[in-house]
Amino acid sequence: MSHAHLGPLAVPPPGERSEGVDYDEGHGHGGGDHEPTDFGRAFAVASALNIALVVAQVVFGVLANSVALIADAGHNLGDVLGLLLAWGAHGMARWQPTARYTYGFRSASILVAVFNGIILMVATGAIAWEALRRLAAGAADVGGVTVMIVAAIGIVVNGISAWLLMAGRRGDLNVRGAFLHLLGDAAISFGVVVAGAAIYITRWNWLDPLASLVISGLIVWGTWGLLRESIMMSLAAVPQGIDRSIVEDYLRGLPGVTEVHDLHIWAMSTTETAMTAHLVRPGTGLDDRLLHDIAHELDRRFRISHATLQVEAGDGEHACRLAPDHVI
Repeated sequence: MSHAHLGPLAVPPPGERSEGVDYDEGHGHGGGDHEPTDFGRAFAVASALNIALVVAQVVFGVLANSVALIADAGHNLGDVLGLLLAWGAHGMARWQPTARYTYGFRSASILVAVFNGIILMVATGAIAWEALRRLAAGAADVGGVTVMIVAAIGIVVNGISAWLLMAGRRGDLNVRGAFLHLLGDAAISFGVVVAGAAIYITRWNWLDPLASLVISGLIVWGTWGLLRESIMMSLAAVPQGIDRSIVEDYLRGLPGVTEVHDLHIWAMSTTETAMTAHLVRPGTGLDDRLLHDIAHELDRRFRISHATLQVEAGDGEHACRLAPDHVI
């Protein structure tokens, strides 16, 4: 049997590259989802802005007796932690592989995406709990003007922070998690502004905890997809957007291939997808040009940037023990 590795080095020469297809020699990033080099700075600025916002919200929330403002501060504190984790994972993804961690530390971005989703859910639960407690006990007087001003500052801070990370929201689940956190914070702050204005006009103080409950529900609704996708990635599920059966059909249709087995597709990180498969090609031997073309097509069609193929001759006396679908 021959083992052919198709990875970052399987890139067409400049003269043979197709238009519209991005390649990144030596790094294994596929599909053109290359992170901007200033994401580290974006995380740093966003973290600093949100730490300052948390301090302001706690101080003025106590002074204004606003559970919505204090809850917003608690939620922002969770997001600060999430931003710091995402920033750390962003840096770890660039660490070089070691003898023990042969893929490097790319998968840290998946773990952080899971943690971010959990943190957001827990923080939202705390907000809802405090709001229910206030409703049951009877809401005290709330300083509507103070609430409006501080919450409006929160909209600006979170809007700027989200804008800094907006470029990576599509290609990197880790950055997308931080981006959604910040958008959620901006939505909360907007709801708090509306509640503060309504309280100032009507003096209905119960609107403060009620606004917290409504916004909590919206956050949970928007976060569930992120948490589910990141957990699936951590369990080595086929990434969303890739149909395993279509990939298998493509491999089965290759010249000389009579069988495909032991096909696995999983996320190496929140931006990179890996694949392994065994191709049975009786009487054909190795074909470096074909392997080159397969690597190109897997990257172009499915954004699978790190593929390893084992080519087999289909010798019945030495059948591959991984051929049955139920064997892993």
